[in-house]
Amino acid sequence: MVAVLEGFSLIAAVVAVGWLLAHTGLFGRDEQRMLARLTFWVGSPALLFLIVSRADVDVIFSGFLVATVVAVAVCATAYLVVARLVLHRRWADAVMGGMAASYVNANNLGIPIAIYVLGDASWSAPVLLMQLLVLQPGWLAALDATQAGRVSWLRVVRSPLTNPLTIGTLLGLAVNLSGWTPPELVLAPVELVSGVAVPCMLIAFGLSLRLSPLPRRDALAEPVSVVVVKLALMPMVAGFVAGPVLSLDRADVLAVVVMSALPTAQNVYVLSVAYGRGERIARDGVFLTTVLSLPVMLLVTAILG
Repeated sequence: MVAVLEGFSLIAAVVAVGWLLAHTGLFGRDEQRMLARLTFWVGSPALLFLIVSRADVDVIFSGFLVATVVAVAVCATAYLVVARLVLHRRWADAVMGGMAASYVNANNLGIPIAIYVLGDASWSAPVLLMQLLVLQPGWLAALDATQAGRVSWLRVVRSPLTNPLTIGTLLGLAVNLSGWTPPELVLAPVELVSGVAVPCMLIAFGLSLRLSPLPRRDALAEPVSVVVVKLALMPMVAGFVAGPVLSLDRADVLAVVVMSALPTAQNVYVLSVAYGRGERIARDGVFLTTVLSLPVMLLVTAILG
């Protein structure tokens, strides 16, 4: 438990640096975008390549992945049912809310959590693979269908292939499965560049906490539903599948539950802006799950750790 607290404290300290930079006015939205772009296009692909190329393949394709997939499917379905039958929202907004309730921030926050709390960065690899190769294209198809009445299969197929995170992950997986060890001359610059990823992720995360607008009090039904599904239902389903159903060991169950308790990925809001659908629910869902996820993960580790 002390090690877990140290991990969260380290993450919180770097996030606080970003928050203070925004609060004092030294960094604004331009700097936030710059850090996010640097992480997305340079640092994260290099880091993911190293993580996946060195990860145990049994971790990537394991019961951990099965439990995660089941939890995502249950939570996406649960939110869509609530949005349509209880909140009476149109399909476009319901789909965006479903994405917010099921798509976790496995990169910007998941990698630091995996490294400093779970002690192994490879725990983030299965989640990233599933989201980049299956979940994101699936939600894009659903958004296309609600927007234009038809699915742009070109967009669906192209989205993973043009994503630097996907490219870095797949290259790392290819190296891992081939058994080839790249020479130090190749690995050294990749390792150097990957070093910018985690601090930039966390500082940008802190900036976003300070710069993001607060949710409107008169429209909390949808974002509260996202929070309940994302931070309560998803970890419980993942833990149930990993534990009683699959009988994974204690460390695996803890990793599944902690990674399932990650907040909504910020690119959910980016997609909502790009499609002009569900912007408020995406923005408020990202903000609330981001603020509340760390206490939830700390509680999870206190119970299961």
